[in-house]
Amino acid sequence: MKLATYKDGSRDGQLVVVSRDLQSAHYATGMADRLQQVLDDWNFLCPQLQDVYETLNQGKARHAFPFDPKMCMAPLPRACQWADGSAYINHVELVRLARHAEVPANYYTEPLMYQGGSDDFLGPCDDARFADEAWGIDFEAEIAVITGDLPMQCSAERALDGIRLVMLANDWSLRHLVPDELAKSFGFLQSKPATAFSPVAVTLDEFSASHSEGQDEANGVAGKVGHGPWHRGRLSLTVQSQWNGRTVGLCDAGADMTFHFGQLIAHLCKTRNVRAGSIIGSGTVSNKGVVVKGKKDWPKGYSCIAEKRAMETILDGQPRTDYMKFGDTIRIEAKGQNGQSVFGAIDQEVARFGGTNALADGLSEPARR
Repeated sequence: MKLATYKDGSRDGQLVVVSRDLQSAHYATGMADRLQQVLDDWNFLCPQLQDVYETLNQGKARHAFPFDPKMCMAPLPRACQWADGSAYINHVELVRLARHAEVPANYYTEPLMYQGGSDDFLGPCDDARFADEAWGIDFEAEIAVITGDLPMQCSAERALDGIRLVMLANDWSLRHLVPDELAKSFGFLQSKPATAFSPVAVTLDEFSASHSEGQDEANGVAGKVGHGPWHRGRLSLTVQSQWNGRTVGLCDAGADMTFHFGQLIAHLCKTRNVRAGSIIGSGTVSNKGVVVKGKKDWPKGYSCIAEKRAMETILDGQPRTDYMKFGDTIRIEAKGQNGQSVFGAIDQEVARFGGTNALADGLSEPARR
């Protein structure tokens, strides 16, 4: 099943069910107005929405209308929490190698994670507004999951059962603000502005995941065994990043994911309960380089500019690629084996913040009923 949230002039929007091919949609009115309601009462409401989804896919929904990603807010416009990991150790290795810093040993055994702002997310086609280009504006293409309720000290295996939905994320970063914040030893704040998410969030059954149990030998924990793109807490789809219309990344989200989503969620659950509506990100999707004719190369490209600059520094001693400018665009998308977009595309433009009332953004345009 695929779910989205349409702009309707409110903070939380209107829940809609979207067809598998992303061509049509149907309001969930009468069952649930908002996605958070569904997450809070998943076992009761999910089957009802699934019936609408099946009718929609069969072309028999009486009140269906054309799906428009530009009308979308983030699938969950504000969440209980947003915790972003760094599950691809290759990303950490690249950035640290570029500045001649070693990767601490515990980075390979325990995930990195920070807690970002969850009160104000961006829709997939909303402009990303910043006051200054000098802040080092960078996109980050990621996979993210939305959970149900999970208890403190939850195991990685149990955490996989708590995943309700999967989506794409653009976890914007302001790279030139990072060093001063990290120097204070208190984590990211101003350097991590509002995150954007894909038009739709997708249930795991859409990836044809098996419900049989199995042992994740690579990580020593039990996990879900699947025969589709979703396998043991990893999503093996290619995440495409197009910067100003040019493809710069075709990164496999599953191949080099050091910590799967069950492990990321279990890490978050170590000292707290995780409530329904929590969003956990994978961190920048990153693939290892290869040696071609004696020279290192990264044929799958990159999912953030910081990685590209690290690659250039490793090869040539200094970076050549600048960060994003006002007017630049970024498109992030993942397609299935049939070539169809799975989540729809995050398609944003970097814009100058003009000092207007940002609280009105996304709250003024009513849904087209």
